[in-house]
Amino acid sequence: MARLWFRYAAMNAGKTSSLLQVAHNYEENGENVLLLTSALDDRDGDGVISSRIGLKRNAETYSPRTNFLERLMHVNVACVLIDEAQFLTVEQAHQLHRWVHTRGIPVMCFGLRSDFQGKPFSGSAALLTLADNLEEIRTACRCGKKATMNIRINENGERVQEGSQVLIGGNGRYRQVCARCFYN
Repeated sequence: MARLWFRYAAMNAGKTSSLLQVAHNYEENGENVLLLTSALDDRDGDGVISSRIGLKRNAETYSPRTNFLERLMHVNVACVLIDEAQFLTVEQAHQLHRWVHTRGIPVMCFGLRSDFQGKPFSGSAALLTLADNLEEIRTACRCGKKATMNIRINENGERVQEGSQVLIGGNGRYRQVCARCFYN
């Protein structure tokens, strides 16, 4: 039975490298996969899924205007893998859920659960509601506790607590923290 998966974590947990490993495993078995990433994340170029440990793959991009029911209508794949899933819209999460359960092909989404202010991304909130399988990918805070939150930092390493929800920047702009460090 196909399922909609949401694998979520704080920054630096290995979400993207995990996605690329899943793609590799399918392809090693002779299966085709469709890799998708948000058009918002162009740190390594348009349509590039790139992990911090150096793994990279080309992918197709999606935007808030993408209709997944139309986009996936004629694909011939064993699995759809979506990076930066926090940037999905609520409607797109519903489209993916419907597609999985009418087409019988799994979709695995990888993304952040919340932003630097502790607020949910709309795509993540929808996936937490709709996903058939939820899996937390764990990482550690600098204090040694399990990191579940993210903070944004400026060029001087100081915490930023206001601003746009989306500011692409990766390791240089964000840090994973535990809840205690988030509030201190």
